[in-house]
Amino acid sequence: MHIEIDKHSGFCFGVVYAIEMAEDYLEEHGSLYCLGDIVHNDKEVQRLQAKGLKIINHEDLADLKDATVLIRAHGEPPTTYKTAMENNIELVDASCPVVLKLQNRVRQAHDDDRQIVILGKPGHAEVNGLIGQTNQEAIVISSEEEVDNLDLDQPISLFSQTTKSTQLLYKIRDKMSEETEDLKFNDTICRQVSNREPELRKFSDRHDVIIFVSGKKSSNGKALFQTCLQVNPQSYFISDVDELDTAWFDGQSSVGICGATSTPMWLMEQVAKAIQKKV
Repeated sequence: MHIEIDKHSGFCFGVVYAIEMAEDYLEEHGSLYCLGDIVHNDKEVQRLQAKGLKIINHEDLADLKDATVLIRAHGEPPTTYKTAMENNIELVDASCPVVLKLQNRVRQAHDDDRQIVILGKPGHAEVNGLIGQTNQEAIVISSEEEVDNLDLDQPISLFSQTTKSTQLLYKIRDKMSEETEDLKFNDTICRQVSNREPELRKFSDRHDVIIFVSGKKSSNGKALFQTCLQVNPQSYFISDVDELDTAWFDGQSSVGICGATSTPMWLMEQVAKAIQKKV
């Protein structure tokens, strides 16, 4: 059986940057706090925890004093930096440059007295960071249907979480344009992420079976898996090798392995080896 790992899958540059910063610090100091999972992949988090990474939440941060904390690629709201300053916490800031640029644009639009609408997943770390730029006044939507619930009789600026679907964002823009005269549209989707959709379609089309590897918490993973499934009904979502089912490969001649921007290459390689042993 032919097994291929998608060369376009795996960590985006923002995640690579955050993990490299964490590993460099851990190598020198032996331990480091991280505000939230450094990446939405349990296996990678466990690997770094074994090196000394300690995952904390915002409640923990409020009680922490005189320590060093990593800000992950998703970015943080202004309140996090305020807490860090008050508690004498040194920040290792690994916020993705794409996310930081988006935060600045959202803050500027809010300062211009525009209603901020963000296409994103409510509660997602990146989205929380964006809402924080607007004194919690931004409105988050996750579907085209939710546009009907918006007050469109005011100046509106539309943004998107960097990992959302480009197709969905433009559908929402078109629908909002029909209802409001003052819409400022901002395409803030990361192209390194969005460009994976057409590549994944080609990859999924040339294999009999697709094994999509991703953490279950990854919004990007869920979206990209749907891209695979639309092209190839024989697509399966797994988070670890023990979820593989030998029945998936019966009578098939090629398998494609791919993943999210939060999926480590070493995990996809483990999956490839496990498939070779099973078939």
